[in-house]
Amino acid sequence: MAPRLIRNADVVVTMDDAGTEAANADILIDDGVIVALNPPEVPGDAEVIDATGCVVTPGLVNTHHHMFQSLTRAVPGGQDALLFGWLRVLYPIWSRMGPDDIAVSTRLALGELALSGASMSSDHLYLFPNGATLDDSIHAAREVGLRFHATRGAMSIGESDGGLPPDALVEDEAAILDDCIRVVDRFHETGPGAMVQVGIAPCSPFSVSRELMRDAAILARDKGVRLHTHLAENDEDVAYSEAQFGCRPGTYAEDLGWTGEDVWHAHCVKLDTAEIDLFAQSRTGVAHCPCSNCRLGSGIAPVVAMQRAGVPVGLGVDGSASNDGGNLLAEARQAMLLQRVTLGADSYAARTALRLATRGGAEVLGRGAECGQIRPGFRADLAIWDMRGLSSAGAWDPVAALVLCGMQQVRHLLVDGNWVVRDGELVTLSGQGIVTAATRATARLMA
Repeated sequence: MAPRLIRNADVVVTMDDAGTEAANADILIDDGVIVALNPPEVPGDAEVIDATGCVVTPGLVNTHHHMFQSLTRAVPGGQDALLFGWLRVLYPIWSRMGPDDIAVSTRLALGELALSGASMSSDHLYLFPNGATLDDSIHAAREVGLRFHATRGAMSIGESDGGLPPDALVEDEAAILDDCIRVVDRFHETGPGAMVQVGIAPCSPFSVSRELMRDAAILARDKGVRLHTHLAENDEDVAYSEAQFGCRPGTYAEDLGWTGEDVWHAHCVKLDTAEIDLFAQSRTGVAHCPCSNCRLGSGIAPVVAMQRAGVPVGLGVDGSASNDGGNLLAEARQAMLLQRVTLGADSYAARTALRLATRGGAEVLGRGAECGQIRPGFRADLAIWDMRGLSSAGAWDPVAALVLCGMQQVRHLLVDGNWVVRDGELVTLSGQGIVTAATRATARLMA
């Protein structure tokens, strides 16, 4: 692949420690890596990408998703339900899915994320009906071309044992651990620029046993991979923990080995001060999902308190059945607005939200040493935003306008220096082809 030069960007938002924003800047990339900002020399064979009128940011990073849910948006009966009631509506539908549905929904979710400027995403797949496996989502992700953190989720306590999921969707715990070993050994990549990594991710404290939580943590550390689950999502979640385990969610997590730099928890809406301090001291990460938290009425996560304490925080769109969309820039705007409505207009700046969506997410996923910033030696994951359209016309500050004005779609997206979105269109797969396949799959599930 020839070198590429992004030329004459109005602003390059580096997300470095100093918060550098370079005006009228060029970026030279080669072999998947950023070579220089404003290079003194450019190779004669470099492909030139004109960024006049554009803001360039690091690719956005999604730290929590359930991509299989992309085929169950706006489902009647679940539209106005709280978390546990919402799950009871959707579990029977998800039980009818199969391998093709997992692949189709993964392409749909990643295509949607790419168009919103995301270059890297995790996915929490925790049910495997009718022969589906984690392999189905990983193969689909490779087709789209985003950096993919697949997590092998699981549910093992069904309704007959006091759990929330139907018995048909739970698995034997020994089989879960065996499959975790299989997918880590087969798919997890290490080293610079890894495109696929695998984590271990029991679904939640209310759908697996204490023993599986502990064994999963031991296994993940033996394999050198990351741990992920849901925690303290809403009042029901906290009440369940106190009733079943005799403690708050943060204590439960700590007791079972679920704190540390290799762990990130989704939501954490109801963490108290002691739990925030625990996460800060242990460098346990949080995936903040503001739109889903609003949609399910879960509450407003204490993001300002977390970040002030030193908790690593990134953004997540969560599953499309609890968000109904997968736009990371919209998620950044919502994160900013929720903190402001709670703490005041001066509590959360647009640039802080943009940092949450880029460098913050990369650090939560353990990729902060090579992704999430525009600087020499980092991976060439770059989002180019055209600020000359209707949605940003009249903006005085183009960087803040990305969040404040609600930009919805990226112009160009490069992942590891490769084209994924060009002139607002997916180039790795047919966007219309994804829509057609998703429409057919959804119709079958509805029938």
